[in-house]
Amino acid sequence: MIESIGIVGAGTMGNGIAQVCAAAGLPVVMTDISDAALTRGMSVVSNSLERLVNKQKMTDADRQAALARITTSTDTAKFSTCDLVIEAATENEDLKVKILKDLCAKLQPRALLATNTSSISITKLAAATDRPDRFIGLHFFNPVPLMALLELIRGLQTSDDTHAKAEAFSKRIGKVSITAKNSPGFAVNRILCPMINEAIFALQEGIATAEDLDAGMKLGCNHPIGPLALADMIGLDTMLSVMEVFYEGFNDPKYRPAPLLKEMVAAGHLGRKTGQGFYSYGK
Repeated sequence: MIESIGIVGAGTMGNGIAQVCAAAGLPVVMTDISDAALTRGMSVVSNSLERLVNKQKMTDADRQAALARITTSTDTAKFSTCDLVIEAATENEDLKVKILKDLCAKLQPRALLATNTSSISITKLAAATDRPDRFIGLHFFNPVPLMALLELIRGLQTSDDTHAKAEAFSKRIGKVSITAKNSPGFAVNRILCPMINEAIFALQEGIATAEDLDAGMKLGCNHPIGPLALADMIGLDTMLSVMEVFYEGFNDPKYRPAPLLKEMVAAGHLGRKTGQGFYSYGK
């Protein structure tokens, strides 16, 4: 049984995971490299829970109880009693490998270890640990408190017991899980990112304007947001990185990144985070 959670990283994904775990009644230890980062992360959690109270989706007593279940620290040794530790650091393979190697000596032998990566090989990350059979991908979607899906990714050595415990954990925190095997992009991004890339090709070729392409997918396919607006939200640098992983991983030209995507990234037009992508967002 998973009854206590450790989370590496207090950024957007880390604090979102901490919130849903704490709201589900699980004690959480959230770490980051600085107290300032932890303070920012807890502020986001507090504000998010406050909005739920204002919408009458949570009582104030439950909000306070959830916040009380989250402990923060800059010391990963605090994970020593956790049943499951989730690495939710920046999407950088070398950094993740370093974090995972460092974590192993600080965890109890039976603890499960997971990564929130959206593109890096689970099998490869598992090999950096002392427990590849107890290692799994837990791909949460942003914003974590609102998105219902949790994608479970099995590495080559992930055991059936680890997978079963991950499924039970998903239910415990109110998520619906799907399972994918270890392959570039797993299941969701394998479909989503090439679709976005194709929309960029269509824009590049002058098939339609960005506004019309997005309106077509929203109104014709019932998507809540158009692919180009979604690319701006994800970050065009992230999109390019994922497509390069696909292109390299499959050696198939159908996954080649659109030249316009490369141009946008080279220009520093990365989407919402820079104020300019396929749309303008001001400062």
